[in-house]
Amino acid sequence: MEYTQLGRTGLKVSRLVLGTMNFGPQTGEADSHAIMDAALDAGLNFFDTANVYGWGDDKGRTEEIIGSWLAKGGGRREKVVIATKVFGNMGPDGANWPNHDRLSAVNIRRAVEGSLRRLGTDHIDLYQFHHVDRATPWDEIWQAIDVLVQQGKIVYAGSSNHAGWHIAQANESARRRGTLGLVSEQCLYNLAERRAEMEVIPAAEAYGLGVIPWSPLHGGLLGGVLRKEREGGSARAASGRSADALANTKVREQVQAYEDLLDKHGLAPGEVALAWLLTRPGVTGPIVGPRTLGQLESALRALELRLDEDLLTALDGVFPGPGPSPEAFAW
Repeated sequence: MEYTQLGRTGLKVSRLVLGTMNFGPQTGEADSHAIMDAALDAGLNFFDTANVYGWGDDKGRTEEIIGSWLAKGGGRREKVVIATKVFGNMGPDGANWPNHDRLSAVNIRRAVEGSLRRLGTDHIDLYQFHHVDRATPWDEIWQAIDVLVQQGKIVYAGSSNHAGWHIAQANESARRRGTLGLVSEQCLYNLAERRAEMEVIPAAEAYGLGVIPWSPLHGGLLGGVLRKEREGGSARAASGRSADALANTKVREQVQAYEDLLDKHGLAPGEVALAWLLTRPGVTGPIVGPRTLGQLESALRALELRLDEDLLTALDGVFPGPGPSPEAFAW
């Protein structure tokens, strides 16, 4: 297993991140435990979740499943880096009480206690702001985080779905306070969606943040979706975001060209999409969200792939990036 340091921290994490979004809603507790055991056996030590995962009336269920796995002992807690998130309303659906969501100091304090309880641990290694809160000043957010760090309840803070200027604003505020600030950004980034290259990733690199891409297969679009469609695969092969995208003729042509290219090389589309992200500057590791052990095994194979320069150039031809900023904004 390959390991790297998370941004400018001394924390060593695996080059793949185990995403747990499906634990609870689609994967039962026993199977989720089996996936986490297999991930740990393979050397994955970076597990990502969020307080709202489980969704609907089961918000928090995913953290509980991770907590019951950690409670089995065997050094599990000591071996893994636990990352969770704060932002969404954790009250019952429809009970939109004020101060039960976003990043006010009150809600951060409430939310971290809930996550610690569900996870069954005394500390969270990486506590991430799930979305931008435009109503709460960064000084207030950092004051709350500073207290939690001092109490030993969290170790590092990170962001998710933040623009480049939000990263700059956050870390300049932290710098004025003399604190570490953000150490990671979790953003939408994959071969088919490369806008993060314009400002988010350059900002992350400038401030020493690790980049943790989510949706590396773009909702299944890069996982061989047209091949599965031809073979009469599951409805999931072209559903949700991927189905919407494929309704666009240009996108369908790009995906077909992508699959044809990889067919010539005898490579699996999903594994190449992950391996491509591992070649990108600033990327710590993409998040994989397996629903089954088979999907985890496929993701692990991506670590063994070495994409040569000719193939990387061909992939750029199919899914061209936006180019460097500010030139990318020119007419």
